[in-house]
Amino acid sequence: MLLKNPGLRSSLIKKAITVTPHVGVLDAIEIMQKFRISRLVVIDKSYKPVGIITEKDILRSIFPIGAKPLGSITVQDCMSKNLITAKKQDSVYKCARMMKENNISSLVILEDDKSLEGIVTKTDLVFNFLVQETEHLKISKIMTTDVVTVSPQDSLYLVESILINNKISRVPVIRNEKLVGIITFRDFIPVRIPNRLGTFTDPNELMDVWYSRTPNKYNVNQLNYVLTFRAEDIMTKNPVTIEPSDDISIAALLMYRYDISGLPVVRQSKLVGIITKSDIVFSLAAEA
Repeated sequence: MLLKNPGLRSSLIKKAITVTPHVGVLDAIEIMQKFRISRLVVIDKSYKPVGIITEKDILRSIFPIGAKPLGSITVQDCMSKNLITAKKQDSVYKCARMMKENNISSLVILEDDKSLEGIVTKTDLVFNFLVQETEHLKISKIMTTDVVTVSPQDSLYLVESILINNKISRVPVIRNEKLVGIITFRDFIPVRIPNRLGTFTDPNELMDVWYSRTPNKYNVNQLNYVLTFRAEDIMTKNPVTIEPSDDISIAALLMYRYDISGLPVVRQSKLVGIITKSDIVFSLAAEA
């Protein structure tokens, strides 16, 4: 897709919210929730970036049950240390290509002296696309058609493992071949699961299962009803959808308006694909 102005303008570079490596992961989650963001740049004592931590990093670090207690996990235990960076002089196309090649959703932007300038995310690139004039392109041209799905009755732990093992950020929920919901990584913010389950069972029993490296078989059996929460319990019902014949600009607008990163693509109420910010960014990468 050709952009009228492919330069990485200052308006696209956002101020990064930062933490240090020794900050507890629970504090990091709280910061993400406070600012409604999904990643934090990790800086050292000289305020230079040394890593990045995302919601996905946190989820993967405590999956499956048996990881060490959340309270003892720090940012440096979860963060991605292979930091991919760019400069203010780089183009949107180059940034998109770097995101695609490294399978990442953001780039840390550095000053010439390697100090932190800010951050650019896929959301920023999609918004940039939205405000510029481009040629028309149908959803069907860039959407993903091989979509992994779950059913409303699938357990939360099955859904969680599907997201992690397939390296995807969202999964549509299907009943009788029709879309009834969608689940994203954000629905699995780690601190929410113990709190949610804790309202249904004895907290001490829950801790035994959640924090133990080898949970007691008796306690696991006692908590079988806890481990069978379903996809329908946390899914977003009646998600925003789009049709394959719609223009990419409509998808970008809906993502921006509803603060979401992906849209199920339906034809006559039947799921035929999914389009994400990644798909839009990857189409920009093709111009690099």
